[in-house]
Amino acid sequence: MRTLLVVASCILIAKTLPAQEQLEVPQKWTYSPELLKPFWRGDLVEQESVLFLKSKPEEPARGKVLFPIEEVISVRSSAGDKIYQEGIDYQYDVGTRELIIPAGSEIVTSVASDLRRPANSQRHQLTHRDGNGEILFGSGLDYHQMQTSVTYKKANSTWPLMMPEYDASVLPITLQKLQDQQEISIVLLGDSISTGCNASGWGGGAPYQPPYQDLLVQHLQHHYQAKVKLTNLSVGGKSTPWGLTMIEKVTEHKPDLVILAFGMNDSAGRSAEEYGQNTAKMIKATRDVLPQTEFILIATMLGNRDWTRLHHEIFPLYRNELAALCEPGIALADMTSVWNQLLKWKKDADLTGNGVNHPNDFGHRIYAQVLASLLIK
Repeated sequence: MRTLLVVASCILIAKTLPAQEQLEVPQKWTYSPELLKPFWRGDLVEQESVLFLKSKPEEPARGKVLFPIEEVISVRSSAGDKIYQEGIDYQYDVGTRELIIPAGSEIVTSVASDLRRPANSQRHQLTHRDGNGEILFGSGLDYHQMQTSVTYKKANSTWPLMMPEYDASVLPITLQKLQDQQEISIVLLGDSISTGCNASGWGGGAPYQPPYQDLLVQHLQHHYQAKVKLTNLSVGGKSTPWGLTMIEKVTEHKPDLVILAFGMNDSAGRSAEEYGQNTAKMIKATRDVLPQTEFILIATMLGNRDWTRLHHEIFPLYRNELAALCEPGIALADMTSVWNQLLKWKKDADLTGNGVNHPNDFGHRIYAQVLASLLIK
């Protein structure tokens, strides 16, 4: 069995660029409920990430957002310390999804070669599917520093994918305790995505956004005014067989809710049937000790389709296995379908934190938004 390699280091590529306006960035994260509003609802998208890419060095860079644009509210560096000017640093046409970065702009832009490295030149072998070298691996905030945040009003709010919705009958025990403002205990068990890899707070860089699980806790506490205790048992590089060995640790914390978040590393060679069986065994082993424990099963985000070692065809099958386990007390957070829809309009480089299999800040917020939609009406 081969597993996908993960890294927990924080090596950063520093880039210092001039800007039209320099802003002072707080040295710690400040929770904002607006950032946790589901991006698919309402008429405003907050701080969507874009990596502006040039086809050729002499051409303008381009990037797309998820919805047609009515009005761009702001374009900022991913750190939030620079704000850019329309007409000078970026251009767009109302009703389109595309922003164009003209020559002379202060916005960070890249060419395709910036996202590649020669074969066998990196710590992890990330062979590109076209055989031309390797995908650039970002161990820290490398991609974060190449990306830009765009806040805009939607010209059209239509979102074609059915998204998760609050249903009090699905997680009744957890939701009742939250509504009664009782303390709840959540245990998270997963891989490197769930350790928080490549969120800016994990990497020690501005804007210091926490990973999805901490965002979820902040959002639940703000909404319900209840205490939420999170125990994160996730470890990078792990998959469902390891998860089975951790159930005693899980039950020690007497969780009301367990979030299981595996799949990325399983995809290196584990069948959908085995993945589903392992997940079912984790649920049963937990409930043998704590019969009332409820579960959210996360169908993982998609990794970079250009990496030869990722078997993308397995992710929907994993999702289907998780969906088959759902019943009252077990809910599905289908990040697989969400990520597939995101990639119909955006590049992997817009959403990735490390180039291969971790989300960036925007991706972590989407994770939190999807989970919160199951728990907040």
